Amino acid sequence: MSTDTTKWFTSWFDTPFYHILYKNRNDSEAHAFMDTLTTYLNIPEAGTILDLACGKGRHARYLNKIGYDVTGVDLSENSIKFAKQFENHRLHFEVHNMCKPYNKEFDAVFNLFTSFGYFDNDEDNLNTIKAIKANLNEFGFGVIDFMNSEFIIDNLVSEELKTVEGINFNLKRYVENGFIIKDIKFKALGEDFAFIERVRAFTLKDFELLFKKADVHLLEIFGDYKLHKFDAKTSERLVMIFK
Repeated sequence: MSTDTTKWFTSWFDTPFYHILYKNRNDSEAHAFMDTLTTYLNIPEAGTILDLACGKGRHARYLNKIGYDVTGVDLSENSIKFAKQFENHRLHFEVHNMCKPYNKEFDAVFNLFTSFGYFDNDEDNLNTIKAIKANLNEFGFGVIDFMNSEFIIDNLVSEELKTVEGINFNLKRYVENGFIIKDIKFKALGEDFAFIERVRAFTLKDFELLFKKADVHLLEIFGDYKLHKFDAKTSERLVMIFK
C-alpha cells in the first residue's frame, strides 16, 4: 500500500487522485466569490494579484479573465505544469514555497479555499503570513479564506464513502492534537492507496495571535463567500482581510 503522512501536501496534492476526489468543487460559487471580493476590495483595473497556493489555477484563471494581472504559485509541480497551459501576458504560474516571500509586490494576495495550516511547525504558518505581508504594496490587501474550524468540528462527518470516476474513496475524519485530519483510502489501477490530510484547527483567536506576531492588521472578518458577518457557531468559512 502506498502511503505518505510526512509533508502530506507534497505527495497527495501531486497525485491525479486528489483532483479526481475534488473534481466537483463549485466553480460558479468560486467565481462569484472572486467577483464579490475584488469589488469589495476595489482592486484597481488591471491590478496585480498573487494567488498563493493556487493549485491548478481555477481562481487565478478566472481573476485573469475578469481583467487582473495574476500570478499563481504552488508547491505542486504537477499542478503548476497543468496550469501553465493557460498562461498569457497577464497570467503566470510558478512553483513556489508560500512560507517565503515572492519577489514582487501586489495589489492583493489571496490564499483561498483553506490552503493554510498544513505545516507541523507553527513557525512556517507564521512565516507564510509574514510572506504575504512582504508581497503587498503600499495599498495592497491580504486575504486568507479558511474553514471555520469550530463549525467544522461541531458538524464533522466521521466516515463517508465517496465514489468518483469509478473510484471508491473511503474517508474518515477526526480531530487529533489540534489538527482536523482526513484519512483517505482507495483502490485504483490495481493498487491500494492511503493518504492523509492534516490541517490545523485554527480559530479566529489563533489567527489574531499570528497576525499580531507578524505585525499584520486584521481589517475585516466574514463568514461566507457572500461576505456576510462571521459567526463562530454557524459560519462555514472564516474570510479575513488584512494588511
